[in-house]
This record gives sequence, structure tokens and C-alpha cells, in this order.
Amino acid sequence: MPKYGPLKSGYDEFFGNTGGAVDYFTHKAGLGKDLPPDLFEGEVRVDKAGYYTDLIADHGQAFLRRQSADKPFLLSLHFTAPHWPWEAPGDEPLSRQLKSLNHSDGGSLKKYGEIVGALDAAIGRVLDTLQSQGLAQNTIVIFTSDNGGERFSNTWPFSGQKSELLEGGIRVSTLLRWPARVKGGQVSDQVVISMDWLPTLLAAAGGAPHVDYPSDGVNVLPQLLGQAASVPRQLFWRYKSNAQRALRDGDWKYLQINGNEFLFNLAQDQRERANLTEREPGRLDKLRADRAAWNAGMLPIPEKSRSYRISPKAQADRPGA
Repeated sequence: MPKYGPLKSGYDEFFGNTGGAVDYFTHKAGLGKDLPPDLFEGEVRVDKAGYYTDLIADHGQAFLRRQSADKPFLLSLHFTAPHWPWEAPGDEPLSRQLKSLNHSDGGSLKKYGEIVGALDAAIGRVLDTLQSQGLAQNTIVIFTSDNGGERFSNTWPFSGQKSELLEGGIRVSTLLRWPARVKGGQVSDQVVISMDWLPTLLAAAGGAPHVDYPSDGVNVLPQLLGQAASVPRQLFWRYKSNAQRALRDGDWKYLQINGNEFLFNLAQDQRERANLTEREPGRLDKLRADRAAWNAGMLPIPEKSRSYRISPKAQADRPGA
């Protein structure tokens, strides 16, 4: 178990892997007979049979069956699907043939669809359990992702994909359900980022972040409940040293890729094709300066993360290509 883990960060229970991805059947983070599975219950390494997406859902359902409506709870389900390796539920023999647990080892649109289908079914089982336990009405359910789609994903109308700061790499789906407080079928244009969920969920439960540990996120509960209008946000990104930099300020986005600068109005140009650096030099200077000031307050990126290469597909999708 790593030096830092869920049980050292406030969670009471944990089941899952500690790295970015594992084989869906062996639950190892790499290939080799001598490798142990990267699968833990609490801080104890375990070896379990089963398709990983289903194992996570099973543990989520078991947790929900132990909950009651008179006591708050938090269930954080971190499925790895549809992350590589490209293995669907019936592909256990295939997992033994993989040469590497690598993004480029195999895969197809069909296989990607099967992996997503298994994820959809697993989430459905968890939601069914929430319903059968009588907990669905006043439970907030959030479905989102940590990055944009990979090579088999459809990120239209956005350009780019995972590992890029184009919108296709950083803009993700977010679905929220709270029958007791939020009317279904709504679409919100409020910009949010993953770190917003901490103060938002605390506010929904009647709490707030600890004064000594303020959140970098923003409480967007008033927007979710229709009690306040959408507010503009200023968000920052950096990836692989400074080869990619980005800042979103309201509808405007400053982007730098390998020293090339771009300025986009995302409200008018979601696909990031109309570079407005020459038309808006004053805005460009301000956003560039804002981004530099933010970066100056951040820790340096570790040396091992400094390499950067744009894939052939991404190269074709770059602004101006």
C-alpha cells in the first residue's frame, strides 16, 4: 500500500486499485507472473476473481445495503473503465495474450463499446440497489470523469483527446441526480471543475470545509438548486512541464502548446479553430499574465513528467491544423 492512501485521507473503507489502471481480470498494473495484483481491501492486498468493473460495483452495492436513510454517507466509486487495457467482460483469454498493458495494445470501436456497456450495466446495478434500499430520493448522485476521451471516444464537437488541454481532453460529461431537491431534465451552463464537488457536497449536507483546510473548489449548490445565476469561473491547467498551458476565464480560453499561443471564445468557437490572438491583444496579455501568476504559486512539475509528444491524430486536430 502506498505511503498515501484513502484510509490516510479521511475514508473509513477502501476497495480498489492504487494506480491509474489494472488488467480487468488479473488486476495487475503490469504483465508478469511475479507481479502481485494491485487490489486492496483497506490496506491489505487481496486476490479476487472477476471482471474489475463488476467487482467495484459489487462492493458499492454491498456498502449501500449497510446504509440507512437517517445517517449521511459518501460512496465514491472510481471505475477504471473505459481505460485501457481493451478488455470486455468475455475477454479473459485475451488478457493472457497482451504484450503490454498499454494504450496502443489492441482495441477497437466494438471493444470500446463493450467496455462502456459493462460500465453502464454496473452503474445501473448500483442505482437499483440505492432504490431498493429506499435511499434514492434524497441521495445526490454525480457521474463524471477525470479526463476527456481516448482514441476510441467521440468527443465531438471538441478537438483533442486525453493528455491534451484542448477541450476534448479536459471537458467531460457531468450528470447529477437529486430527486428531493433538483428537478430532472435540466441542463446547466454553470462551469464546474472536479474540486468543486467537495465544498458543494459539504454545503448540501449542512457543513463547510475546515477553516484550516480551505478548498480550491467553489460551492455551486445555489446554481444546482436554481437559487442563483451561473457565475463565470477562472480555471487553470498545466500538463507535462510547460509544453501545454491553459486558462479559462469566463467564455475565454488562453492555450499554449509547445510555445504556440491561442486565444478562443468558447461560447462562439467550441471546436477551438478561430485563433483571436491578433484581434484581442489586450485580452491575450492579461490572460497570459494571469496564468503566469497562478503558475508561480504552484509546485514544480516532477522531472519524470516533463517529456511530451503529440500523437499523429492529435497533431491533425491541433488548432490551425
